[in-house]
Amino acid sequence: MKKFSLMGVGGYIAPKHMEAIKVTNNKLISAFDPNDSVGIMDSFFRDAQYFKEFERFDRHIFKLSKNIKEKIDYVSICTPNYLHDSHIRFSLRSDADAICEKPLVLNLRNLEPLSQLEKNTGKKIYTILQL
Repeated sequence: MKKFSLMGVGGYIAPKHMEAIKVTNNKLISAFDPNDSVGIMDSFFRDAQYFKEFERFDRHIFKLSKNIKEKIDYVSICTPNYLHDSHIRFSLRSDADAICEKPLVLNLRNLEPLSQLEKNTGKKIYTILQL
């Protein structure tokens, strides 16, 4: 069983990601969204921790990353397009692979730094076309 975190719970795409996590017998450990979306998340994963403040989510992921049994395997990114680049970087630096819809970046010049970060961290960026 793989452990997931999700960024951007309140949008149209997040329930599709949560459903995929559930039907593949994996577990959502935690989620972040500045808007209150607990009802959506609870319909899939009642025990997942929910954060409205990024700083608390960041600290939570950092703590998990220090324990091999608790660390997150994947961060599923369901945030607005302009946040994808920074949320991918957050995921890789948190020792988790990133799953993100296209576009990964809004400016092509930002692809090379992501590629370099993949090499430096040993983590992967997986792209999907959901819609």
